[in-house]
Amino acid sequence: MREPHNAAVATDPARVAVVTGAGRGIGRAIALRLAGAGHPVVAGARTREQVEATAAAAPGVVPLAADVAVDADVERLAAAASALGPVGIWVNNAAIADRVAFADLDPASWDRVLGVNLRGAFLGCRAAWRLMLEAGGGVIVNIGSLSGLANVEKFPGLAAYNVSKAGLIALTEAVALEGRPHRIRCVALSPGAVDTEMLRRAAPQLTAGVTPDDIAALVAWLVRDEAAPLTGVNIPVFSNA
Repeated sequence: MREPHNAAVATDPARVAVVTGAGRGIGRAIALRLAGAGHPVVAGARTREQVEATAAAAPGVVPLAADVAVDADVERLAAAASALGPVGIWVNNAAIADRVAFADLDPASWDRVLGVNLRGAFLGCRAAWRLMLEAGGGVIVNIGSLSGLANVEKFPGLAAYNVSKAGLIALTEAVALEGRPHRIRCVALSPGAVDTEMLRRAAPQLTAGVTPDDIAALVAWLVRDEAAPLTGVNIPVFSNA
């Protein structure tokens, strides 16, 4: 029987994973979850102390201080992962949310948010793509947000964040489309209020109904063979809180 183009190859424990924004919150939980499943993990974050703390929490995690908005830093993540073995998982999780009223939103603030949240994801997808072509396929997971979905409640001061997450969902569809012939899957996971420091800073009025560990469990499933039919989709994560 002919193997489907989008069959996952990332479940082999030898497959290396890259997780950005892994110094705290969702990224840290994802890095630890994947390491616990047997994947060597390169954990990237801008703050060296935070990502080193993540690495100290589990064997198999290699910390690397990196800014995803900087091309050279993303290439360093890719090189560090490639040195460990075939790369089959890349999670674009790094994000920032500067709360600025639209009337006060200047181009520098706009570029800062879009640089990390969207440019950073693009650079990650591009680096992952090259490595996965060599490895024979893989899975890219982009961590979006309900803020990027149409007809979902928005909150003042987060225009740049909302736009960046909407763009991330479109990027996911584009990457998945061109990845199918190469067995490269790309999926977006868009949670709402997750119990993180970023939520408490950007939208303190919200009650978190989802934990970073909840999101990490979903990511761990998305990179498995059972999720092979899923590519080019955005999965919203609502809660009852």
